[in-house]
Amino acid sequence: MSSFTLADLEAIVALRATSEDENSYTRKLVMKGMGRAAKKLGEEAVETALAAVAGSKDELRSETADLLYHLLVVLHIGGVSLDDVMAELAARTGRSGLEEKAARPKD
Repeated sequence: MSSFTLADLEAIVALRATSEDENSYTRKLVMKGMGRAAKKLGEEAVETALAAVAGSKDELRSETADLLYHLLVVLHIGGVSLDDVMAELAARTGRSGLEEKAARPKD
């Protein structure tokens, strides 16, 4: 089993986002801004959901990798760390999902 973590990927995204490498996909995506990165994240989310429904483990694994990568790019652009997200999740574990959802501000 690999010891590669989401924190490792987060560090790679941060490094490549500020890279001078003209061939870096991450750099190019970050330079295009939040709108483009968020659009890619949405596309990958749909592809992941479709892979889940199709039932192919290989496709689901591949699409999930794309989804996690694009999520970390969006978080980077938005200035939200993985630690911030994990702290939010930890704060939610003390109550049920239904209680947590009911406590959210109404739009």
